[in-house]
Amino acid sequence: MSDVTVDEPEPQRHTGHLIRRAQQRHLALWQEHVSSEISSVQYAALTVLERSPGASQSDLGAELDLDRSTIADLVARMERHGLIERLAHPRDRRRYALRLTDAGSAEIRRLRPLVHLANATLTQGMSAEQRTTLRALLQLIVTSDP
Repeated sequence: MSDVTVDEPEPQRHTGHLIRRAQQRHLALWQEHVSSEISSVQYAALTVLERSPGASQSDLGAELDLDRSTIADLVARMERHGLIERLAHPRDRRRYALRLTDAGSAEIRRLRPLVHLANATLTQGMSAEQRTTLRALLQLIVTSDP
């Protein structure tokens, strides 16, 4: 089953290529408008912990769709930078409860308007309806079973 438009040259006709290029654009805008120290994944982790204080490392990994070793590295790096703290989990001694530090909360407040600016810049050529459709289509891609 192929719905590839053959009048477009390769690799532009391939969805994966366009997603990769869009991600490259996002990363460039992030570096320019948001932060060269805090990655978009770290920012996402901070916002999850803002919404779900005390989440475990595995909960955070599941929410961000990151494997165990990646989330462990991410958490360790953010803890070293004083953005989060790991506390003994109140119900399970094998787990940690993750919480934002005051510095982590301040970083979210500082970055949030910059993230909105980068997002607006990324999608500036689209109407509100197109932005909504794009997010819905990307959600379909990331939630579909292979």
